[in-house]
Amino acid sequence: MRAAGVREIGGLVEVFDLPEPDGPGPGEVVIEVAAAGVGNWDNIVRTGAWDVGLTPPMALGVEVAGTVVAVGSQVTDFRAGDEVLGHPLPLSHQGCWAERVVVDAGLIARKPAGVSWETAAAFPVPALTAEQVLSESLKLAENQTLLVHGAGSTTGGLAVQLAALRGARVIATAGPSSAARVTQAGAAEVLDYHDSEWPDRVRELTGGLGADAALNAVPGGSTATIAALREGGRMATITGDPPAAERGIGVTNVYVRPDATQLAELSALLGDGRLTLSVGAVLPLAEAATALEHAISGTKGGPVVLRT
Repeated sequence: MRAAGVREIGGLVEVFDLPEPDGPGPGEVVIEVAAAGVGNWDNIVRTGAWDVGLTPPMALGVEVAGTVVAVGSQVTDFRAGDEVLGHPLPLSHQGCWAERVVVDAGLIARKPAGVSWETAAAFPVPALTAEQVLSESLKLAENQTLLVHGAGSTTGGLAVQLAALRGARVIATAGPSSAARVTQAGAAEVLDYHDSEWPDRVRELTGGLGADAALNAVPGGSTATIAALREGGRMATITGDPPAAERGIGVTNVYVRPDATQLAELSALLGDGRLTLSVGAVLPLAEAATALEHAISGTKGGPVVLRT
């Protein structure tokens, strides 16, 4: 089967042939891939800094949307023909940038009928990240004030939407080109992150106290984010650069994990329109290297997707 990935750790992304899956194990399903998400995290896998359970030559890709074509003997929740999406780590056979992939049936969820393959493929990692930040790291409650630094990003934008749905007041930072979209997502105030004094503005908007909780989605933005928090607040960063704790503020460095229950709940919100996600670019599998470059640069205004 055709796949896109690397022949060695740190190698260039190529398109090559890999063996067809032998078939699902007892708790697995085979998915015919319709689309696969592409993110900067795939470059972390490519360079060997994130172990997803495979060794080269291997297909990259940790987000999948497609149709189940075979089920293992112990699988009862899915059957051939089901449309699904997932973040199926660890990868037991190959990555998701392939024509077919074998995954643990406990790591996927049903794709809502009205959601496109492209949107479904781009959804799992940022949606799960946003959910785990809000519900687990920050334990965000209704009527609290959440700061999202980098709300123009895919994960930041989903965090704004989820927080607004839960009755939080959201103060966001974004660039001018993203401000209207972030406001529509549910932010009460949107500040231009180019203004170096935006943390002071957050404190002004909160009566001099600072936000109750914050998500940093901007590489190198943790120091500014923590400055905008109240004493004893809570902060999560998804960029791997947590600041030193200060003023009694709890700091968490968040790495996404697979969770089919959370993904099913989030997918239901996507299906009924309470969550939205706009894909930035769709490329064929043959252009996987270019797709990864787009994802790393973040210049397409949304997530990047491969169609198989």
